[in-house]
Amino acid sequence: MTISEKIFELIKERGMTQKEFALRTGISQSSISDWKRKKTNPVSEKILIICETLNVTPYELLGGTDGEGKRSNRAEVILVDKESEEGKLIIEYMSLDQESRGRILGYMKALRDLKKL
Repeated sequence: MTISEKIFELIKERGMTQKEFALRTGISQSSISDWKRKKTNPVSEKILIICETLNVTPYELLGGTDGEGKRSNRAEVILVDKESEEGKLIIEYMSLDQESRGRILGYMKALRDLKKL
């Protein structure tokens, strides 16, 4: 699901019209229409106001999306809750010295290679 698809799903769940959403966010109706029609995603500067209007966190809005919108680039940053299993793993990894980190990465590569067999 793209970010824009998630936004339209949330708009519908909130019982909002696109016009009402546009008024609350200050985003033009034509931009919102383009998200649907052209399968584009909103610019990053609008994410926080969209989240505030839809009463969701950026993590909730952006999590589970596949980034297939035509204007979006591959994500360079991954947002992870530090209390999640993944977050705890990253914190532990960051506490290791360079040699240990290298060993962990080697182990992960070996696991991927095993999976391919």
